Amino acid sequence: MEQRVFTGIRPLYSSSKENPNGIRLRIRMRDLIDPSALRHAVDTTIQRYPYFCVELQKKNGQYVFVDNTRPVVISNSLHGVDLNAEESNYHMIAFAYQDNWIILDIFHGLTDGTGAYEVVRTLLYYYCSERYGITLSEEGIRLVGDEITMEEWEDPVEIATDLPAPVRADLPRALNIIENAKLQDDTVKTVYSIAIDESEFVRFSMDNDGSPGTITALLLSRAVARLFPDVNDPIRITLCVNQRKALQKPKAHQSLVGGAMLEYKEMMRDWPLDRQATAYRGMVFAQTTDESVLAAANGLKGLTQMLLSKETDQERLGIAAYIGKSAEQIMTASVSYVGKANYKEAERYIRDFRTWTGASGKYPLIEIAAVNGRFTLDFIQPFSNPIIVNAFSKELEDNGITYDLQDTAVLDVPNIQLPWSK
Repeated sequence: MEQRVFTGIRPLYSSSKENPNGIRLRIRMRDLIDPSALRHAVDTTIQRYPYFCVELQKKNGQYVFVDNTRPVVISNSLHGVDLNAEESNYHMIAFAYQDNWIILDIFHGLTDGTGAYEVVRTLLYYYCSERYGITLSEEGIRLVGDEITMEEWEDPVEIATDLPAPVRADLPRALNIIENAKLQDDTVKTVYSIAIDESEFVRFSMDNDGSPGTITALLLSRAVARLFPDVNDPIRITLCVNQRKALQKPKAHQSLVGGAMLEYKEMMRDWPLDRQATAYRGMVFAQTTDESVLAAANGLKGLTQMLLSKETDQERLGIAAYIGKSAEQIMTASVSYVGKANYKEAERYIRDFRTWTGASGKYPLIEIAAVNGRFTLDFIQPFSNPIIVNAFSKELEDNGITYDLQDTAVLDVPNIQLPWSK
């Protein structure tokens, strides 16, 4: 089935070789990977997700995803292959493995973390069943043979006709960490991974009237304020919001992510943490009502339609660059939490889970994953300096939260061959 690229257009035009707009999920299993079992699991899994088994083409000046019957590539590598290229058989999805790691790479304009989690849930079901010769529960897992309804295929933002009017908010420029920490010459994109016991962090969040995502955003705000106490620019964290609930399309596969802006106001800074958390929770509540989410989705729809109205790739690239720069100026950092992964019975075979994304602009991003009894917070930075991680860790220590800085790595996300640069 041919699909017009609609919500994926902005991620496509905001992607670049320097900042590819891809998602990389890295899963460390308990045992070495069995290549044969993985090949069978991938081939079976991809049958369940035909809308991810596509090739990007341009027809009559517009981009579309068309069916791609070539095999989905599995490379024996931690680096993977370029997406939308000959080495990936022109797919926007690919897999890789090495030692006991499995990697899923996918274009962020094709889906978001919610959609990628569904693929991993299916993949682990098939892989673990064969690798360990066991029968796993099928509950809550999308499997081959399921009916794939139009809700999974259709872009709910594109077809929506009754969205509320977007609210224009001219936000002042936010505190920029790179400028204030004088990190302009530090351009090594780096990931710091912190692990926290799941039950401990959930309990701490609930005790302070928050959720893991909201509390992470608050602790990050406090860390930034600790570092730059004399800077007058507002500290503003964007907490990613899944738009599916408000759109009433829980099975939609597209990249459907909005954001709630959480501003660490001056008057809040002397408050105890629980009162600050209550304030942040109120901000999240106000910006995640169905009306608010749909209005924001309509705003993004308008930007998408403006992009599509331009005739050339160069015009669209210019507009996308302007939109991206404007967004960067009003954010200090961003936090993304899909929610508990819930990989079902396969979780007992998972030892580590990482969420890496690209095109994060000029600000840090924390990707939160909750897998097999612990949270992993991946600090994805456009710089290598540990200044933010250290300040955040100090917030954890001051609040009695035990953590483990697992490792540091240079960010490596899948490159995407862009049609105008081929």
